[in-house]
Amino acid sequence: MELEALLHKEELTKEEIAALLGLTDKKERQRLYDAAYAVKLKYIGNVDHYRGLLEFSNRCIKNCRYCGIRRGNEAVERFDTSREDILAMARWAYEQHYGSLTLQSGERQDPEFIAFVEEILREIKEIGGGALGITLCVGEQTEETYRRWFEAGAHRYLLRIETSNPALYARLHPQDGHHEWTVRRDCLLTLKKIGYQVGTGDMIGLPGQTLEDLAADILFYKKLKIDMIGMGPYVVHHQTPIGRAVMAEGGDSPAAREHRFILGLNMIAVTRLCLKNVNIASTTALQALNPFGREFGLKAGANILMPIVTLPRYRKQYLLYDNKPCVGDSPDQCRNCLEARVHSIGDRIGWDEWGDSPRYFTDHRLSAEKPGIAEEQEQ
Repeated sequence: MELEALLHKEELTKEEIAALLGLTDKKERQRLYDAAYAVKLKYIGNVDHYRGLLEFSNRCIKNCRYCGIRRGNEAVERFDTSREDILAMARWAYEQHYGSLTLQSGERQDPEFIAFVEEILREIKEIGGGALGITLCVGEQTEETYRRWFEAGAHRYLLRIETSNPALYARLHPQDGHHEWTVRRDCLLTLKKIGYQVGTGDMIGLPGQTLEDLAADILFYKKLKIDMIGMGPYVVHHQTPIGRAVMAEGGDSPAAREHRFILGLNMIAVTRLCLKNVNIASTTALQALNPFGREFGLKAGANILMPIVTLPRYRKQYLLYDNKPCVGDSPDQCRNCLEARVHSIGDRIGWDEWGDSPRYFTDHRLSAEKPGIAEEQEQ
């Protein structure tokens, strides 16, 4: 099928999705990005929303083989942000008209951590009379924990599936019984059942990953009726098993990084074509591979940005990958930098808006009209 026909086809097959993801010709890729941006304008508009990213702790019980804050990395200085500092940065985000906050940390499941997050959520919701939307990104938890946090004020949750291929997922994690693909998938289903706007995503350009794997990821998002997509190109961390292996094999050359960057943009664009009215983040990982990566991401169909509001003294301890952008910047610098980036491509910022996913409200309207749709989603 001709490229132009593919770009406007309503339902793409897995093979067609893989073909679009594999585009390398510059002119063809630009046609893909233009088509995706047109879909963004139709379903979202030329508005991009902020999620102030507050990384409040780097302690983690997981030992993922690609992650810089994995439990086994003894070179990392661990930190916990105090309740007072978290609330101060939340107030700062509110005063800067961000509209939303993302609370992110390493994964913990102990009662003290669960209670701490619950308390913080309730206190953040008091700022501006509940003005801030809140996304949580703190890993796999029980249904009871997810419910406690939902009732305390979180209404969006981001949990990356990392890959929809269980075999590839197994290669990314130690086989110790604590890193199971089915557990992660079931957490996504539980979050949807509770009523969260659910976000997930993958890493793009992993060793051993194919275009068919990435196409299957997009179909996975569609099947689960995911509301938000947070995905980015794989970026090496030199203190991780996978990072060391990639570097030893010459897989972190400038050409390899450029390939992963292009694949990341292609994933944003094709996901926008396939899912239309979801929220899609233009992540810092794109900027780690290209100085203008986040602008390219927005023009390829993304509509969410996550300016860092982590306290500057902790930023160097929260490095999931090497060369993370904005580590040396203040929150004010991040705000001004991103604002300039958004305006440079002709988009505007949705100040003081939660920027919720249109997909979420479409699904809930359909659920009201057709009882039982939630059960269908889980099949």
